Amino acid sequence: MKILVTGTAGFIGYHLAKKLLERGDEVVGIDNINDYYDVNLKYGRLEELGIDAQIGEAKATHPNTLGCDPLGSPIQSTKYKNHKFYKLDLADNEAMDNLFKTEKFDAVMNLAAQAGVRYSLENPHAYIQSNVVGFLNILEGCRNHNVKNLAYASSSSVYGLNESQPFKTTDKTEHQVSLYAATKKSNEMMAHTYAHLYGIQTTGLRFFTVYGPWGRPDMAPMLFTDAILNDRPIKVFNNGKMSRDFTYIDDIVDGIIKIIDNPATPNEEWDAKNPEISSSSSPYKLYNIGNNAPLPLMTFIETIENALGKKAEKNFMPMQDGDVVSTYADVSGLIDDFGYKPDTKLEDGICEFVTWYREFYGEKDD
Repeated sequence: MKILVTGTAGFIGYHLAKKLLERGDEVVGIDNINDYYDVNLKYGRLEELGIDAQIGEAKATHPNTLGCDPLGSPIQSTKYKNHKFYKLDLADNEAMDNLFKTEKFDAVMNLAAQAGVRYSLENPHAYIQSNVVGFLNILEGCRNHNVKNLAYASSSSVYGLNESQPFKTTDKTEHQVSLYAATKKSNEMMAHTYAHLYGIQTTGLRFFTVYGPWGRPDMAPMLFTDAILNDRPIKVFNNGKMSRDFTYIDDIVDGIIKIIDNPATPNEEWDAKNPEISSSSSPYKLYNIGNNAPLPLMTFIETIENALGKKAEKNFMPMQDGDVVSTYADVSGLIDDFGYKPDTKLEDGICEFVTWYREFYGEKDD
């Protein structure tokens, strides 16, 4: 299968591309490699996929160096003959259309997005461009070039002020508390529209808190680990009275691949009088993807401390705008439909993360 994976310089995109390549799929990766966080980490992920960082940097400086059209030329992986990469922004309509026209995909997994709840308070325009305009270009690419299998990343943040837990995909989600969450909710509605109008088989995955090697530096595992090893206090919001449905990256990737291999189909038993308790009559599905077992934030911190062999100095702080106290994923949909079973223990996942961190960044506690 030939699959477009957007955001392959990102955390989840990198791991997904690697797993798909290892099982023999042909993967075309794209990423704009923006500077929301350290681009060296993004280039490091690409190098693991055999994408030469220097070529990527050259194109970042001179966008048309590798081609005279808006799409440019792909960078061929030196590790995987079935992988190539384009440095490309989802919001570039012409380049995205050329990409779909040139590559002729069987399936698309859209993981590229402007991430981060708190950053959306500071730079809202970036979220509209990447998460709304960019997603529209994905939908139009599928529509205009006959790609029927589309999966995409949504987020647990769409549940917003909903206090009923565990979060179910049948819950109402009209009260988001960040622009990031609002853009993800808009993606779900846009996907349904294209499923209904054009028969595109769309599946949205509401991701909960993902952690593991090559994770983002703006997320808790990296922030905590870096601070502890460098003798800085960690920020513990809401005075530590928070919980998250922490999910290891390998479990997440396994779930994504099940979705790619099994595109959405119409629900012939859909009840128009009770739409909240059944899926759409269109080829449209939504799933939570998480661990189905939330853990207290303080337990998560203690697990990192144990893996590092070093205690954290904690700076307890009030709740931040745009954040929520707790997340808890009901993953019964994935369990019932695909036998999904996240089974990585927190201690094992954090151990893998810490081992990677020490190798990538070097020992910082000597």
